[in-house]
Amino acid sequence: MMHRVAVTGIGVMAAPGRTRATFWESLREGRSAIRPMTLVNGLRFSNAAEVPEYCATEYLDPKEAGMLDRFTQFALIAAREAVADCGVTFTGERTAVVTGTSAGGKTCEDREFESLYARNTGRVHPLTIPRTMANAATSRIALEYGITGPSYTVSTACASATHAIGQAFWMVRHGQVDAAIAGGSEAPFSMGFLKAWEAMRIVAPDTCRPFSRDRKGLILGEGAAMLMLEPLERARARGARIWGEIAGFGMSSDAHHLTQPLAGGAALAMRAALQDANVTPEAVGYVNAHGTGTLANDATEAQAIREVFGGRAEKVPVSSTKSMHGHALGAAGALEAAATLLALHDGVLPPTANFTEADPECGLDVIPNAARAAAVEWALSNSFAFGGLNAVLVFRKAS
Repeated sequence: MMHRVAVTGIGVMAAPGRTRATFWESLREGRSAIRPMTLVNGLRFSNAAEVPEYCATEYLDPKEAGMLDRFTQFALIAAREAVADCGVTFTGERTAVVTGTSAGGKTCEDREFESLYARNTGRVHPLTIPRTMANAATSRIALEYGITGPSYTVSTACASATHAIGQAFWMVRHGQVDAAIAGGSEAPFSMGFLKAWEAMRIVAPDTCRPFSRDRKGLILGEGAAMLMLEPLERARARGARIWGEIAGFGMSSDAHHLTQPLAGGAALAMRAALQDANVTPEAVGYVNAHGTGTLANDATEAQAIREVFGGRAEKVPVSSTKSMHGHALGAAGALEAAATLLALHDGVLPPTANFTEADPECGLDVIPNAARAAAVEWALSNSFAFGGLNAVLVFRKAS
């Protein structure tokens, strides 16, 4: 039996806000959370989207906080909010946990490598492996709720969370599980990892300006978002608040280049997601773009959108919320999924912040700088990763 899949819980920990409500308030108001970086200094770029004034012991017992990397802490906190928001705690073998991350526990890894190589201690902390492993967040969430069903981590660079949510959606839709916690988490602010990003020379010196003619690159962000998924009929039967539906999921590979995107690959994933949702491009009223703010990505994504939407491409509202929460890598798709669901639920499309001047190579309605009221039923959320791995989700307004 095929089920329609409802999202009944959303949890967020991110630079614009440490809860779903504060995150969404910032996005609705077009407030960018890109600020001078405090966690790492001495880089060519100085701005980032850090979670402000974060203190782990506000959320976790000090002993537990010491056992978990920052990215796992973020995931657990977001999952707790999503489960509380859902109103029901799902446990056991009929519940899944699927999370995405690109880098995993870089904060702890970097600290231990500094101890080993810079201070020449000759040893690392005995918990280094469980702190840094990419599946640490999934495992900790499963432990929290006694979930013994399918639980795993997806790592496909910037598409990680979208792949995770899509696969969890398919499991619920096909009845393999009765519920799922799905999303992504990332905490990339460590010297070694940021030096690697610096070497790529695609991080902006000022801010993230997706689709602007004067865009200069991406701005890194951190955080987590988790969604609670369950069959729509069950959610309705128990009177749950429904933020929206996940209606389709599509994937593709460019098979082209490790870092240069390909419009055809992105378009293929969008078409696959629409086909999976059994909806036409004409029905879509909003696209939450991957929109990194790099020269290559934004122009290529705009081309892909034109390929999919044809003559109405310039009329479809498109925005990149990375302009406010930064590029959170493996967590980006989860933050953007949350933003898209909240946009459909509230009838307010978040803007592309920091926008200055239209780029003729993009030629899209990018909702510049100010949110827009709009009653939209169907929306896409795009994630296009290094390595040419693409993932797209289709969301539907709750009805």
